[in-house]
Amino acid sequence: MCWKCKTPVPAGDIYRTATCAVCGADLHVCRNCRFYEPGSHYDCHETVDEEVRDKERANFCDWFRAREGFGGAEDGRAGKARAAFAGLFGE
Repeated sequence: MCWKCKTPVPAGDIYRTATCAVCGADLHVCRNCRFYEPGSHYDCHETVDEEVRDKERANFCDWFRAREGFGGAEDGRAGKARAAFAGLFGE
C-alpha cells in the first residue's frame, strides 16, 4: 500500500525504483516498511547499521519488507477516535 495516498499495491511489486501509479511517491521507503517505528533506534525495529535520513525517498535498505497495511496500530486508534467523534454528533 502506498504510504502517501494509501493506494493498494501488491507487495511483490515493490522494488527499489517502484513508484505509486496514482501519486508518484517512491514505494521502497522507510515509511512503507513493516519495520518502520518512529522513536526507535533510527526509527527502525531492525538492527540497521546506518540511518536512512529521508524516510520518504527510495533507499537501498536490505531489511525492507512491505507493510501489510498502512500505519498499523496508529491508524486503528485514529479510526476509532474518528468514529467515536462522529458518533457524538449522530453522523
